Amino acid sequence: MKILYFPKKKATIATLLCASAIILPGVSTAQDSETINIGLNVSWPGFSFLEVARQKGLAGNHDLNLTIFEDPLGGHAALAAGQIDVYLSTAEYAPFAIERGTDTVLVSHLNISYGVDKVLVVEDMTTEELKGQKVGAPQAYIGEILMGMWLDKEGLTPDDVEWVNLNADEAVGPVMSGDLAAAYMYEPWVTRVLDNLDTAEIAADTADPYYLDTGIFMDAMYMNKTFIKEQREAAVDMIRARFDALQYWHDHTEEVNQLFSDYLQWPVSDIESVVGTNGKYLDDGLYMLDFDETARICGALDGEPPHGIEQGSIVQSVAQTNEWWVKLGLMDGVQDAAKGVDCSLIADLVDSGYRQSMSAR
Repeated sequence: MKILYFPKKKATIATLLCASAIILPGVSTAQDSETINIGLNVSWPGFSFLEVARQKGLAGNHDLNLTIFEDPLGGHAALAAGQIDVYLSTAEYAPFAIERGTDTVLVSHLNISYGVDKVLVVEDMTTEELKGQKVGAPQAYIGEILMGMWLDKEGLTPDDVEWVNLNADEAVGPVMSGDLAAAYMYEPWVTRVLDNLDTAEIAADTADPYYLDTGIFMDAMYMNKTFIKEQREAAVDMIRARFDALQYWHDHTEEVNQLFSDYLQWPVSDIESVVGTNGKYLDDGLYMLDFDETARICGALDGEPPHGIEQGSIVQSVAQTNEWWVKLGLMDGVQDAAKGVDCSLIADLVDSGYRQSMSAR
């Protein structure tokens, strides 16, 4: 396993994002108006609904070409370079796109981390005992913010610990061996550790209102700005297709969970540990925003979003995320958050009469 330590964070991120000119396998470079190139940042059920749309014919006459990156920053670089048109990732990247002036924009929130993202500690320890220890989190990703917020809540600064750049699956071994004192994880990796390390404890999770109410911990859809400008109707269609696929999952949850299992090569039980079986949410998993809830977060539809999130707060959540990146040393200053968000596609769907409201079955 390759373990990267990252005290000089900004230089590392810049290096990763500059490596965006490579044509990625499986990504078509043709500008066929009927083919939409879509990226998923990692193998994850919450990012896979456009695969449902592809298989179930919910994308109209568009041919959906999906690529799983297993590299969140690499996918953002591909989106900025125009190698993909649409990118399913987590919402915390938007401030970086603004700072770097990339040709990308956040167009929609998709679901809320409803406890699925966690910080695990290998054993109960005091704040003083945690100081100077190694903690694992993926750099410039949702896990680094969650780890940073937890450390802050415990009275520690980012410099009080040694950071190790690890994704959730990569952190399992170092946690089990005691090389890490704490790590960011999500299911199914959380259960893997808790079932095999008696001393391990959950120290923080995103179901806690302290994290949940921020609106930061979301899965989201990004698009290339040139794609929106040149193929706006197709861009709107992609949002519609994603929410139509969500409706199909709500109505046929067992079938789609099996589809996710086949697509991602995960056991069905692992899929269910993330998205549940009731067609809406899972405690300690994901809460799927229906279209109306998403439109309210965008401010394109009247009404209150769920879980303490304010109506029209999407820009505010980007600004708050930016502030955390500054605290964590990945950004120098606060950007104009509105520049990283484009809710006009959601508004177009609202204006067309598109609505969707779902509850657990």
